[in-house]
Amino acid sequence: MAAQAGGGVPLSTLAPKYLHTNSTSHTWSFSAIAGLIDNAYDPDVSAKQFWIDKTMIKEKLCLTFMDNGNGLDHETMHKMLSFGYSDKTAIKGHVPIGMYGNGFKSGSMRLGKDAIVFSKSESGMCIGMLSQTYLELIGANQIQVPIVCITERNLISFSVREEHRASLQDILCYSLFKTREELLAELDAITSSFSQTGTRIIIWNLRRTATDATEFDFETDRYDIRIPSEVYEAIGDPSKVSDRMTSHIPETVYSLRAYCSILYLKPRMQVVLRSKTVKTVLIAKSLACMRKDFYKPIFLNKRVPIHFGFNTKSKDQYGVMMYHKNRLIKAYERVGCQLKANNMGVGVIGIIECNFLDPTHNKQSFIESDKYRKTMNNLGIKLEEYWKETQYRMKQEDPTNSIQVEDTMKQPDQNWIQCNGCLKWRRLPDGIDCSKLPTEWFCRMNPDPQFRSCHAEEEPEASDDEQPSYRKTYKEQEREDKMKKEKIQQSPSTSSNVGSSSLLEGAVRAVTPPLRTATISQAAVSPSMNDGLPVVTVVSLVSPNLPALKRAQPSPLSTPKRPKVNLPHRISGTLAERDTRSPSVPPHMEDSDDDISILEACSTPKPAKPVDDVSRVKKEQTEEGVNGVSMLLDCTDDAAVDPPSEKTTAETGRPTVSATTQTEVFNVKLEKESQSLKEGNRTVEPGTFSTNATQSLNAQSLKTTEIKQEKNSQGEENMQNGETHVEKSTTEKQQDDLLELLQDAIQERDGFKEELQKVTCQLQEMQKKLSEASQKTSSKQSFQAEKSEERDYKALFERVKQEEFD
Repeated sequence: MAAQAGGGVPLSTLAPKYLHTNSTSHTWSFSAIAGLIDNAYDPDVSAKQFWIDKTMIKEKLCLTFMDNGNGLDHETMHKMLSFGYSDKTAIKGHVPIGMYGNGFKSGSMRLGKDAIVFSKSESGMCIGMLSQTYLELIGANQIQVPIVCITERNLISFSVREEHRASLQDILCYSLFKTREELLAELDAITSSFSQTGTRIIIWNLRRTATDATEFDFETDRYDIRIPSEVYEAIGDPSKVSDRMTSHIPETVYSLRAYCSILYLKPRMQVVLRSKTVKTVLIAKSLACMRKDFYKPIFLNKRVPIHFGFNTKSKDQYGVMMYHKNRLIKAYERVGCQLKANNMGVGVIGIIECNFLDPTHNKQSFIESDKYRKTMNNLGIKLEEYWKETQYRMKQEDPTNSIQVEDTMKQPDQNWIQCNGCLKWRRLPDGIDCSKLPTEWFCRMNPDPQFRSCHAEEEPEASDDEQPSYRKTYKEQEREDKMKKEKIQQSPSTSSNVGSSSLLEGAVRAVTPPLRTATISQAAVSPSMNDGLPVVTVVSLVSPNLPALKRAQPSPLSTPKRPKVNLPHRISGTLAERDTRSPSVPPHMEDSDDDISILEACSTPKPAKPVDDVSRVKKEQTEEGVNGVSMLLDCTDDAAVDPPSEKTTAETGRPTVSATTQTEVFNVKLEKESQSLKEGNRTVEPGTFSTNATQSLNAQSLKTTEIKQEKNSQGEENMQNGETHVEKSTTEKQQDDLLELLQDAIQERDGFKEELQKVTCQLQEMQKKLSEASQKTSSKQSFQAEKSEERDYKALFERVKQEEFD
């Protein structure tokens, strides 16, 4: 029947099989041993030494673990043999490692099926047993842990409390020790460590392989406990075990001595493995080319220091050493560039204490969380920065050096050693070979008199908040190189633009004839809705870039034959604003501010004038600007139609068309009237008009036809409405004259197109010649500069030589 609490609610129980189930969290046997070492290291025990050995007890191979710590009383031993009890707190800055209350159970049951604990404290002596064999033999349904407290003892026997007699009976019956004298002998072994308190653990029925061999190798090294190759499956081919173990696979994977040497970031406890002290390593200060960086995550208020350096023992063993509360969690974890097949990061070791992360149950990894992933990503970035910095500095020191950086690191930057007496770390002067130091080293042997006593404190370390990260000079050089590259890329483009514009201006001036004027006249005389006459639109082209062109002469106006028709008041589109550029315009010319602008104002009717009156022609002189020649088309609506004077009618015998021509002068621009008429308010730059001009001229021809049709239709509508008072014959005659003028304009436009194509070809050929000439000029100037420098060096050499002779 299940046990019940005081309220009658059943209690949860643990079956004996859970001991084996719980032990499977340790896939690596050394992690189980590390759990036992952690219990002795924690501040509640605070042991100074920890012994690990193997022994034979009644023909049973056993592992023994002993410390000289504070020991355990009955209550603390019962919690140690139970599950989930962990109330450890930090003492004098010593932070406990244990946090789950499961280390001893999972670790001991991973190594063997049975374990017995002997402990001696100031309050007395206790003996406890955790045994799977015992539970199987008694047929227990729940886990039972016999615990005995010794109250009085003599040389050969002891007495226990009445409530502990059953536990003592089971220990003597199911353990390796059958008498009280044997139990006392094991308790006395604790005091042989020059301490009156401590704990001793004996594990037997060790786990074995399929061949009935133990999973540990005790024979290869008599001072070490190793994992054989056939047990460690990741090693692979047994014939190459020795080579692989000494090179690619870290020694800490298969050697307990090597693993214990780096188990703690800053060791405070001495480990004695098989009667030989483990030479612990202050790994953060045992690397070559050490640099200190910092990682500042967003979820912490302070920076986390990271140490980088090169492994001086083997370049094949590298990665990040990740600690948690001074305890090694992940060793040689490769990150960033070390995971790529490019030999980057080879030999580099990073060291970080991740107290902000949560370790897993077996303390061999961290829980996969967002914090962990961000940390690993940043570690990869920091490590790659360190690698590039060392490569850059090596090249700066010796550019001709072809040896890899990791091959040159043979000695650590500093030599540190631990005193066997006080366990304090002392820094040795440079030049001392640590391999020649005695096995047991004490503070009194220190060459530095300041730290020659065990009472002297350790050398203080600078606060992490005060120290900056190491200087990344390669980044500074990369920024400088990038700025220089940008300047170099900008300077040729600027000079080439300036040079090409000046050369182009000279070339155009060389091939263009004197200024010629070509005028295209278009006239429309028709009354509007309010009996006004529209202003006649006249286009005048002035361009120095074109050869002499034939000027179209308007034919005399005669008596009209057809009724009047309305021409549209606006022939060409408004060009006051710049339109989107044609794709043919080069991108480097789009930012120019001196483009050609063509403006037009809409015609406005003016009332109360007879039909027979014709507007007087007004001509404005062309105005020359400062920068070159361009065309400005201005069709003003404000020009009134004046009555014809007697002089005008007598001289010409026909109405006079009012024409307004206005020009501006800009820097060497090629004006294309036909393209301006086609593209509306689009402006075109030189060198891009060969194709667009042809298309524009064709479009103008179509547009003129449309104007004619629209003009005829409007004239017919006005005629039907009876809004005109002019004779039909006069209007028809005027209309015929206008059509003839338009035809002349089209012919002149076709002539412009042919001449424009010729000039375009000439301009392209001249540009090619100019570019070739500029290249020759630049090469000639560079050759002259080199020759000038050579003459300067020769003159200097002759001067120095003359001074020596004098």
